[in-house]
Amino acid sequence: MKEFPIQEIDLFAGEQGEGKPVVERLAVIEPEPNIFQLVKSPGFLRGIARGDVIKVDKEKGSYTLVKRAGNLCIRVIAKNSIAKISGSLVPAMEKLGASLDYENERMLIFSIHVSCGFQAIEQILNSHVGKNGESSWIYGNVYSIVNGELVPMNWWQEFLKPE
Repeated sequence: MKEFPIQEIDLFAGEQGEGKPVVERLAVIEPEPNIFQLVKSPGFLRGIARGDVIKVDKEKGSYTLVKRAGNLCIRVIAKNSIAKISGSLVPAMEKLGASLDYENERMLIFSIHVSCGFQAIEQILNSHVGKNGESSWIYGNVYSIVNGELVPMNWWQEFLKPE
């Protein structure tokens, strides 16, 4: 199996309040020209997670999904220091099978396979996050916005059905 070097690409992730573009830099491998596999889950791009394969339009800075890896992207955000949460949350999530893809002073990004179960994942997150309104968590690739409403994407049905 051929190994591909890790590289970085920039993709348009939305706009700030005053209309300035938000660009996210992603760690990827490129198994084919303009086809990239995410090495880590993104912090701002919606709908994709670690291991997913995307086709990139470099001129537009946009992408289309080619194949899902079955991972959930989970973002944990704190108003102040995330350190109060990360010391206990990271080991609990890793014990369940998650990987910590990114950490800074106010954000954690995890990837975990959907087969670990929404209930088990949410139980851990809810027991560590959201105390006193100082932090929150959200899935990065479970919901899409349709007509202004959050709607489940249901991509995981394929990964969870019995063989």
